[in-house]
Amino acid sequence: MKRALITGIAGQDGSYLAELLLAKGYEVFGLVQPKSNTQYVPQGVDISSGDLADPLCLQTLVARATPDEVYNLAGITYLKTAYDEPELTMKINYESVGVLLNECIKINPQVRFLQASSSEVFLPSPTPLTEESPRDWETKNPYAKAKMMADRDFIVPARENKNQFACSAILFNHESPRCLESRVIKKIVRTLVAITRGEESPLSIGNVEMRRDWGFAPDYVRAMWSMLQSDTPEDMVIATGHAHSVQEVINATAKLLGLELSWHGEGVNTYAADSSGRKVVSVASEFYKPTEQYPKVGDACKAKQVIGWEPQTDFPALIKLMVDAVRRA
Repeated sequence: MKRALITGIAGQDGSYLAELLLAKGYEVFGLVQPKSNTQYVPQGVDISSGDLADPLCLQTLVARATPDEVYNLAGITYLKTAYDEPELTMKINYESVGVLLNECIKINPQVRFLQASSSEVFLPSPTPLTEESPRDWETKNPYAKAKMMADRDFIVPARENKNQFACSAILFNHESPRCLESRVIKKIVRTLVAITRGEESPLSIGNVEMRRDWGFAPDYVRAMWSMLQSDTPEDMVIATGHAHSVQEVINATAKLLGLELSWHGEGVNTYAADSSGRKVVSVASEFYKPTEQYPKVGDACKAKQVIGWEPQTDFPALIKLMVDAVRRA
């Protein structure tokens, strides 16, 4: 029986991955932060509570799990926290990766290690981004800088200099009913559902022209697992290859809820009203950011060629899944 260790197992990716691995017969160990909400962690997982920034915690965890596969999904992901606490972000999103990887290799030299990287590492590009696309080393984003440094200083040297099975999944935006309430699709869906129930004031949002490459989390964890089953370790972009605007998210959600929206104004003065003239969506200046010249879109051709991965859930299906989940809640 294979043994897998998942950090960040209480999050959307970690919980879906745990379900996948348990279904495949793995023994699964997971790390969560103290007082984390573990409602989505499936039964059968051996859970440890601890801090990624504590090397002793990681040493104890790895000795307990003795993993064959490691999925390092944990870290500071909320950008406001990353900017407010750059030193902590570097400690957790960068330094802990090296500590965890080294401890795993000590326990099992044949361990297979996957690091969750991010589309934030790339410079914007007019063409879809690949594994070879230029990194944004001048970025002021502590989250992106830590992810780039972890790839450069730990994952690549382990693979190329020490012949270890270490790779990074370069993940573009992906959502699910289990994502954080602060995520834009979740916020849109929750607010519009509440509006249809007469429980909420208009949706206040940023630039509705902003575009993202949005996928479905269970598709992405399937890609992560497949990467560690490959013959050789390789970094891979995991993305849908299609960008959709915030306005498209709102329109798709409204249609499923029976709301007929008409759009008015532009920029910070943009708003949407329903068929009765009631304002349903308004753009808030405090959330507004200028439209990006080049939205980040991923090219997952390598993942298709090497591990046979393609997303199974398209954009309309993703929005419907989100709407159905909020309606049931």
